[in-house]
Amino acid sequence: MSRRTAAKPAAQPTTCPCGLPAAYADCCGKLHRGLAQAATAEQLMRSRYSAFAVRDIAYLLRSWHPDTRPAELDLDPGLSWERLEILGSTEGGPFHTAGTVEFRARFCERGRSGSLHENSRFVRHDGAWVYLDGDHSED
Repeated sequence: MSRRTAAKPAAQPTTCPCGLPAAYADCCGKLHRGLAQAATAEQLMRSRYSAFAVRDIAYLLRSWHPDTRPAELDLDPGLSWERLEILGSTEGGPFHTAGTVEFRARFCERGRSGSLHENSRFVRHDGAWVYLDGDHSED
């Protein structure tokens, strides 16, 4: 979901981009602001998708495993994330140490619609869920 050109932060949305029926400030916004931690791999996945949507680079880097995290992350200002679909998951619950989340993320890039399909791997690092890596393809 990364692009390598500069982007300014997006305006904070009213409803949460992650797709749950909640206000952004009460859902993923709490994780982005550091007021809560993801309890599950899926919750982290949703919060990372929302971070891409609102261009919260600091949160994306904080929630990335240090062994696979890039030194920096730039997001394409011509790319907007439109919808997240969770397709499945394995483990990743409150009592697990690893899990996967399969998802499809719809985007629009300079007027062209597309989707990213990924099976993401998450692990606990220092007690918190973090994104490790994933296998993905663009449609």
